[in-house]
Amino acid sequence: MEGQLMAAEQQVLAEIVKLAQKHRLTGKKGGWKDFLNNYDNRRGGRASDPSKRSKDVLVSFLKTLAPQQNVRELFSRVLQCHQNRSQVKQFAEEPMNNESPVQRLNRLTLEHPLYPVEYSFPSSDQGWVVTKLNQWPKNVTSTALLAIDCEMVLCEDGTDACVKVCVVDHRFEVKLDLLINPDKAVSDYRTTITGISAEDLAGVECTLADVQKTLKNLLSHGAILVGHALSNDLKVLKFDYANIIDTSYIFKNAYNSIHRRPSLSTLCKFVLDHELRKEGAPHNCLDDATAVMKLVLAVIDRGVSMELPNFSNDVPEPKTAKLLLHRIPSSVMIDELKGAIPGNYKMEMKQRKKVTGNMYSAFAIFSCMEEANEAFQELEGTVEKDSLGQTQKVITFLLKSGVRVSLCVRQTFGDWTNNQSSAKKRAGERTMAEEPKKPKKMEIADNRMVATHLCQGYLEEIGRLSEKDLLLRGRSQDHLDDVEETKEALSRKDLEFSARCKKLKKQKKKRKVIRRAKKSKA
Repeated sequence: MEGQLMAAEQQVLAEIVKLAQKHRLTGKKGGWKDFLNNYDNRRGGRASDPSKRSKDVLVSFLKTLAPQQNVRELFSRVLQCHQNRSQVKQFAEEPMNNESPVQRLNRLTLEHPLYPVEYSFPSSDQGWVVTKLNQWPKNVTSTALLAIDCEMVLCEDGTDACVKVCVVDHRFEVKLDLLINPDKAVSDYRTTITGISAEDLAGVECTLADVQKTLKNLLSHGAILVGHALSNDLKVLKFDYANIIDTSYIFKNAYNSIHRRPSLSTLCKFVLDHELRKEGAPHNCLDDATAVMKLVLAVIDRGVSMELPNFSNDVPEPKTAKLLLHRIPSSVMIDELKGAIPGNYKMEMKQRKKVTGNMYSAFAIFSCMEEANEAFQELEGTVEKDSLGQTQKVITFLLKSGVRVSLCVRQTFGDWTNNQSSAKKRAGERTMAEEPKKPKKMEIADNRMVATHLCQGYLEEIGRLSEKDLLLRGRSQDHLDDVEETKEALSRKDLEFSARCKKLKKQKKKRKVIRRAKKSKA
């Protein structure tokens, strides 16, 4: 019991640290990896996965972030996600309630390890609409589903803006199909991906606030919102909603990392047995929303399995000769990458449905695998492992403008079969290790709720540290004010002393003149 409680508490703290990493928060000892290098002389930042660090390490790092005003608010979002989890799970475990298929998919979405990190929105910011998790009715059916998909552009301030939104219901009737005025200067319309150009948005008057109002009305009766990587859509819509099903969460492959989730095209191929779009074709917002609805209905109405055969979204066929260039700054045009790596190749932007932030990826396509392999070997850079354990090189090169930029280069071919076998072996070892005893469902829910309360205590401690820091700053300011007042008083006295000295000199000079006059008369 105690061990389960500590594990649940450590899980919540780890998710808070992951959220701090996502938002690139730094404290008195830098970011998370900088903190580990100072805190742990033996391992340092090499083992940087927060879930593999002890509770004491996680709490110590969070305390270094305490003076920042937005830290407590940011972390409270993780706790809200855990409360959403507990509420749905508690309903599912009540003896009188039979969990419907829709409720099960919602629960599986909220129980996904990435849910607290990806769905912790800055909903306190201006322009956000927040709806609380609705109390479940006795039996939610597929008629309460709405599927959504958005297209985004990159703005000059580095943020994404929604320019199109589509919503369909369980009968595939279109409830919303609108272009949106981004109301900001756009730096990249991503036309090859979105299929939207500046001409398409000319004269569009629909605003994000209009879409929020319509969407709120559609969901007013507690409908379940369905999407693929739905957090990206909700983020650009500035719409915080917890009654959700994320198809990138519920369909799983035992051999893939949670960070390497199936794409919508892959799901359509394996689950629906049809091709979502032809290779190189831009996305169709309405088609994507419809595909998402079909996937969920296939599970609810036809009982399609959510366990997929082994696949990998981003690993090409063995004969494909490509190098993947990623973490490319969006300010660098794809044509400028030609000199980044040696060899004869052509550059091609990697097309993805959701493009976020100020980075993008591209492929260097060679005529044969030998040339691609030789180019990678000749690259000069720091060798490291990416999040999937694959080898990549961090390189820097000079643009024609004289600006030096850095990016990562990774091979996209190799002995993928061996990697799969290793992953399968590790998955089997984890299964055997976790098999001995399964805790009771109610006990796990209670542990998670207690862990949430304990983490709330840590946040309150962080808040107290923040208040203490502000108090110390206030006292320091008072001392500075006292010093300034003393300086001003000394300055005034110095002026008074100088004035008196001048007056005495004048009086002394005047007395000398009088004495000389008396002597001359005598």
